[in-house]
Amino acid sequence: MDETDDSGPMLAKVRKLLAKAEDPAATTAEAETYTAKAAALMAAYGIDRALLALSDPSLDVVGDLVVVLDRPYAADKADLLSAIAGALGCRAVRRTRYPDGTKELSLHLFGHRSDLQRTEILFTSLLVQALHALARTPVPSWDHPAAFRRSWLAGFSGAIGRRLDRVERAAAEHAQDRFTGHGTSSALVLADRSQAVEAARDDAYPHLGRASARRLSGTGARDGWSAGQRADLGDGRLGGARRRLPQGRS
Repeated sequence: MDETDDSGPMLAKVRKLLAKAEDPAATTAEAETYTAKAAALMAAYGIDRALLALSDPSLDVVGDLVVVLDRPYAADKADLLSAIAGALGCRAVRRTRYPDGTKELSLHLFGHRSDLQRTEILFTSLLVQALHALARTPVPSWDHPAAFRRSWLAGFSGAIGRRLDRVERAAAEHAQDRFTGHGTSSALVLADRSQAVEAARDDAYPHLGRASARRLSGTGARDGWSAGQRADLGDGRLGGARRRLPQGRS
């Protein structure tokens, strides 16, 4: 996904901060500090893009992105990506295909270019952080390892999604005066952006159905939720994948 000239340096700084948070040698406190700084920049970037698009919609068009989730735990990685995408103003369609007879799970994301960038960057980092934390978490002797890890990842994704929702709302409220200066409100702008994204999704998938809720039996959800809280996404504590089809819509 291309980065505009003015956004490139900022996103590069975000990636450097998140890389430090992902480092296994970083302490929990250090990782939280790095991630909080990155999230603050990311939230400001999202607001800036939305404001710029008020004057020139071509600066932040609606596009799409397909992310293929690798095994193991592809469905659990998809849940994490869905939680991040939804919180950052994107919409996700889960797809199951069988290229060469092998099952492949992917998410087709729709969103404004800036929100797709933010989603991709955060997912890449948070997935690494989740897998590092999961590897350090002992599986209880009474639980099946795979079931425990799936439920752990579900708890992590739930915590991340809830905290990101809170961070995004706080960023919009904090910037309300800037939207008022443009003769509108943050709520109205975000609602219009959401409608544009949903229209793009519905145009691509006019007969989209709703998937059944997953049923998990493991006992790791509480530990995963706690890890998701500690992932520190910026509300005071800011708390596998390979890309296909870089941007098929513009």
